[in-house]
Amino acid sequence: MALSLPDYGNIACKWTGGCGENRSYTILLGDDNKLVSYMGLLEVPKVAPKKFGYGKDGIRQELLKQNKNMLNYSAQLGRPGRGMVVIIKPSKKSNFKNLVDILDEMAIADISTYAIVNDFTPEESKLLALE
Repeated sequence: MALSLPDYGNIACKWTGGCGENRSYTILLGDDNKLVSYMGLLEVPKVAPKKFGYGKDGIRQELLKQNKNMLNYSAQLGRPGRGMVVIIKPSKKSNFKNLVDILDEMAIADISTYAIVNDFTPEESKLLALE
């Protein structure tokens, strides 16, 4: 599996050519198999933060649904084939198996653009702590 690790700050804006909040989907990985995701900016999310499990009945269904919605939206704007950009943020307390599992979900859901970053905001850390 090809993996690209960028070395710059704002992934969503750089990868999406500017206004990344419309296409960005963030997945937070915590301890004890916790997984929380949201779409857009956390301060004003397009899809509010929600807890998911791993596998076909969990995050996979959400990834498939949101990517399909984004592909349809992009096609309406005359930019077909532009799915969402997934930002994976494993916390210091998450385990390697969960990272491998979410990378598998990227392949299964046919997410073509994703990155792994470790720059948690204080709000994201609080969000994982609440779950």
